[in-house]
Amino acid sequence: MAPDPSDTVSISPSKEHVECKELDLDVEFGGTEARNKLERKFLWKLDLYMSMLVLMSILNLIDRNTASAARLRGLVTDLHLEGQQFATLLSIFYVGYIITQIPSNMFLNYIGKPSLYLPACMVIWGVITALTGNITNFVGALLTRFFLGFVEAAFFPGAVFLISKWYKRGEIGSRLAILYCGNMISNAFGALIASGILADMDGVRAKAAWRWLFYIEGSMTVTVAIMVVFILPDFPMTTKWLTDDERRLALKRMEEDAGVGDQTETENGGFGYGLFLAITDWKVWWFAILAVAQVVAMSFIVYFPTLTTTLGYNPTASLLLVAPPWVYAVIFIFVWARHSDKTQERFFHMSISNLIGIIGSLISICTMNTAARYLSLFFVAQSCSAHVLMITWNNNTFARPPSKRAVCVSLINAFQQLGNISGSYVWPSNWGPTYRYSYIIVIACNATVIMMTWILRQHLKTLNKKLEKEEQKQGIKEKGFRYVL
Repeated sequence: MAPDPSDTVSISPSKEHVECKELDLDVEFGGTEARNKLERKFLWKLDLYMSMLVLMSILNLIDRNTASAARLRGLVTDLHLEGQQFATLLSIFYVGYIITQIPSNMFLNYIGKPSLYLPACMVIWGVITALTGNITNFVGALLTRFFLGFVEAAFFPGAVFLISKWYKRGEIGSRLAILYCGNMISNAFGALIASGILADMDGVRAKAAWRWLFYIEGSMTVTVAIMVVFILPDFPMTTKWLTDDERRLALKRMEEDAGVGDQTETENGGFGYGLFLAITDWKVWWFAILAVAQVVAMSFIVYFPTLTTTLGYNPTASLLLVAPPWVYAVIFIFVWARHSDKTQERFFHMSISNLIGIIGSLISICTMNTAARYLSLFFVAQSCSAHVLMITWNNNTFARPPSKRAVCVSLINAFQQLGNISGSYVWPSNWGPTYRYSYIIVIACNATVIMMTWILRQHLKTLNKKLEKEEQKQGIKEKGFRYVL
């Protein structure tokens, strides 16, 4: 695959820039040792503030997946749902989700105030979740799910973009893994919370237990959102709690990471310039198609309570059995992403995770043995680490300018929701309890991801060779920007 010259020209460091870097001995921070000490302290402080994103992520997914837990305890019966109507409720969420993502991230980059914007969206989706407890029919459920997706769309691409404004390429994978672990924790402990509410609150104040589930989880979200306003950081240029040294260090780290400044040195156009750069880069669309395949391969997430039900236990026990595979997935994802960051390698880490997921699917296809099928759920759950690495690889590939990165993150995340929409129909009840056809689709999508990431790796490898030749031609001795493979 021949490289596009536009892929590389804009990110090649100039000779003058490199020479300036060689003269810079961190004097402004008191020398290299003082800078390293300041950087360690700065990262600890930043990680502490950023930890609020994990809590937001947990509640984001809990609110999104409440309908799946409520399905086991009367939601379908009380709303008189028939045929594919429940699957439609799941998929309509992603229609609203797709519409909002790109304009939301463009707006976030423009205002530079994630500490206000993200919590405001969180309050709104918490209120919508609570109001879902009052619905009485399919149309009401359809509307609340649509608007829930419309507002929730701001969070994940916004959080990823916020992280990319603070962390270097060697740090971002583990941070995104921690953020994504919030999703896994929500799958585990969301099921535990749901099992307690659904088991003990049926009939309280003449309300069905599944209605209380929406009331309680929506109220939790609103409470946490109000706290987040006072903790979540903005961007390096606009965060108030940074000292002068920390602000200069934050900006310098981003400049060193890509060989050029993050904002003033790379933003040359108006409000829509980043959108133009993103939609004219074919790699963005390759990542988008790749993301769709990866998300369909993970379509089991929403139906996980249904899959544990096939093991033959009662509804409460089935919800409790959801937790262990996701606890294991959290540990695996964190360790695997850190190793990927340390080695600065993405393709093989993604492919190994997808291959383990394929093995888990094959086990479920071949047997109805309870122990074997439960083991297979551990295998498929860890395959979500491939999605974490894909998001990290996306940020590594589209480093500058930030307006383009903001659009890339949201465009790819929006496009991948087509996978969530189609994935909602991959697990129809008439394919159960074996769900063999569902697992075959999952295997096919995992194989597609492996093939597409290999092609992407070969192309980026070619671009890296071209960057190296350009540096040699210009007489630049210091190694500049390289795509992560």
